Amino acid sequence: METEPNTRAIVERVRTEIRTRHYSPRTEDAYLGWISRYLQYHRRDPEELSVDDIRRFLSALAIEGKVSAATQNQARAAITFLYRDVLHAPVGTVDGVATAKTPRRLPEVLTIDEVRRVLAALEGPPRLVASLLYGGGLRLLEALQLRIKDIDLARGEIVVRGGKGGKDRVTVMPNVLIPGLHDHLRRVHQLHQTELARGEGRAILPAAYTRKNPAASMEWRWQLLFPATRSYRDPATGHEHRHHYHESAVQRAVHDAALTVGITRRVTCHTFRHSFATHLLEAGYDIRTVQELLGHSDVRTTMIYTHVLNRGGLGVRSPMDSLAPPSFETGSHSASHSASHSASHPAPPAVSRRGSRTVSPASPPTEQPAAPSPETLGPAVPRAMRAPISGPSRRPDPSPQPASRRSRE
Repeated sequence: METEPNTRAIVERVRTEIRTRHYSPRTEDAYLGWISRYLQYHRRDPEELSVDDIRRFLSALAIEGKVSAATQNQARAAITFLYRDVLHAPVGTVDGVATAKTPRRLPEVLTIDEVRRVLAALEGPPRLVASLLYGGGLRLLEALQLRIKDIDLARGEIVVRGGKGGKDRVTVMPNVLIPGLHDHLRRVHQLHQTELARGEGRAILPAAYTRKNPAASMEWRWQLLFPATRSYRDPATGHEHRHHYHESAVQRAVHDAALTVGITRRVTCHTFRHSFATHLLEAGYDIRTVQELLGHSDVRTTMIYTHVLNRGGLGVRSPMDSLAPPSFETGSHSASHSASHSASHPAPPAVSRRGSRTVSPASPPTEQPAAPSPETLGPAVPRAMRAPISGPSRRPDPSPQPASRRSRE
């Protein structure tokens, strides 16, 4: 069949276009994966496909694959890139495909005590990485890809280079981590010196800088802050390199630590970043400052953390909190408990209220004075405007009076 060679050719064209635009490696992997699945699903030349074919593929993802709205929109973005930027198809080819509605979700945030317990349950590099995630609001890969030159212990700053969207930013370095970072840097430096003695110890540099200054790969300032435990040999150059500490090791350690300390909610590495932003806003820091530390382009992205500042239901106190704590006992135990309580504590005689006098139902009722007739009262007027029936007339007292016994009841 001619489908496979055509598929490979299209995928290579997509790869070339992505790298020409300097998209991130993760975007490249995601787009190539979705475009390959799209071509394999139809097994036809994509230029022969229509809007209905694109809808059929996306509908199959949602109905048969049961993917989330975000995943479906990612597939749509990859197909849009294929038609607009690679095949240069008419705009109407992809504009007729609607975007899936993404549900609005609130970030998961830990309390300060929960953060302390999770960090205490970690050890080794995962503990230091998680501390940077919470202390500086870093994303996981931003922390793992830090180099020695990106941390300034004297100024208390962390420079994040090439973050999400290819943006650089400066964030805060927690002072309590400086002693631990000193010890960690000492161990990494010893490892680097050992590898230099063997003729290795080369860091991976950006491609353009490697050609400009190839000797920089062996300099201490270009080494990774969190190197991997094992090295690998580059088949192109034959040199040994160390990748950064693998993200799955940190993710697994954080997951296990949260279960160990008894947190039942879902805790991930990104939860520390959410908690960092929320706790800063709770401490009174300006939302623009938090936006710069997080690296958000739009303040509306940062404002999502204001929705988790208030306690339960936008800070509203439930009316049930003013009641006595209810008893949730059910079944025969509750019935037997009520029976035994009634036997040991007989109920007091019931009473009824008549006017301002308390009368027991066992006592004979006393004779009440006859109510005045309507002729005596005169024309009907509102109760608040009526004068007393007897006694000298008096001006109403403007000061508020205590409620009568009937109104209090």
